Amino acid sequence: MATKRVSDDQSSSEMASEKKQKQVRVWVDGCFDMVHFGHANAIRQAKQMGDYLIVGVHSDEEIAKHKGPPVYNEKERYKMVRAIKWVDEVVENAPYVTTLETLEKYNCDFCVHGDDITVTADGTDTYHLVKSAGKYKECKRTAGVSTTDLVGRMLLVTKSHHERDEEKAVDKNQAGDIGSGSTATSPWTGVSQFLPTSRKIIQFSSGKDPKPGDRIVYVAGAFDLFHLGHLDFLEKAKAEGDFVIVGLHTDPVVNRYKGSNYPIMNLHERTLSVLACKYVSEVVIGAPYAVTADLMDHFKVDLVVHGQTPIMPDIDGADPYAEPKRRNKFKLVDSQCGLTTQMIIERIISHRLTYESRNKKKQDKELKILAMLERENSG
Repeated sequence: MATKRVSDDQSSSEMASEKKQKQVRVWVDGCFDMVHFGHANAIRQAKQMGDYLIVGVHSDEEIAKHKGPPVYNEKERYKMVRAIKWVDEVVENAPYVTTLETLEKYNCDFCVHGDDITVTADGTDTYHLVKSAGKYKECKRTAGVSTTDLVGRMLLVTKSHHERDEEKAVDKNQAGDIGSGSTATSPWTGVSQFLPTSRKIIQFSSGKDPKPGDRIVYVAGAFDLFHLGHLDFLEKAKAEGDFVIVGLHTDPVVNRYKGSNYPIMNLHERTLSVLACKYVSEVVIGAPYAVTADLMDHFKVDLVVHGQTPIMPDIDGADPYAEPKRRNKFKLVDSQCGLTTQMIIERIISHRLTYESRNKKKQDKELKILAMLERENSG
């Protein structure tokens, strides 16, 4: 019997070891500039293909060499990608061309990328090596968003991106044609309209309710162009409790208290961006500007948190946080990050010509590749 017990223990150990060896490790890499929900969706899809996801992020130097100057610096991009809830590990300063040596170094079974095209400065497919070796898989690119498009929205200074179609038609050429004088657009980045679906929101949502005894924290805001300032604030909010609910204001409400071109991203785009953050448990889509007694009671809110940004009075002049303050359930926190959405926009505007040129070059490069692919297919 003793012999059999040893044999059983060995068998269990071997099975556990075999299971561990079968872990599928997936590699994803990219610039992840202005880390948006399109990036998060690609990462989400890649994680579904395996068990452990490693994300390689390119350095500022590599991006500038092959693509043009990034909007977010590398330290910002590294930290933003680490906060996406499907990411297990981040590799900094990943090579721009994905090699088999990189996959072997991190023990990855294959590389995943969207079904768009990424090329080096000389026009070479950055994934040609892993494609040739059969170590490449594709995921579906998120239609209607790209970093090029977001930069284009800021350069245009127009509110068309968050007005309803029946009020004003969205100019589908706005992202690709900035300063180009052309009407041709790339099918990958020459888009400016995101069509939201309930399925996409469900895919991004954790779908979990707070557990009994969880301390529920509520925060509200625009969370436009989700950036490091938002991320650091949400990390501080999470430290105040167990379950963080983010109330996202509607586009007209954000425009009332921010004015000008805000929000750059519409409500549904902002919803996905926030849901992708690992510190967020739930999102209230189109939350009321004032944090009311009904809202606090409905979600059983223990604490309402606000950052260091000024608090704009409600439309009737009232303090939107009057109720949580009355209940002694309001707290100001300092994320110790001074970055704001306005500062991101100023980066773009101050280097307008550089980014216009970057957008045009990227668009032209993609159009050439598209024409080549069409010739190959027709042949």
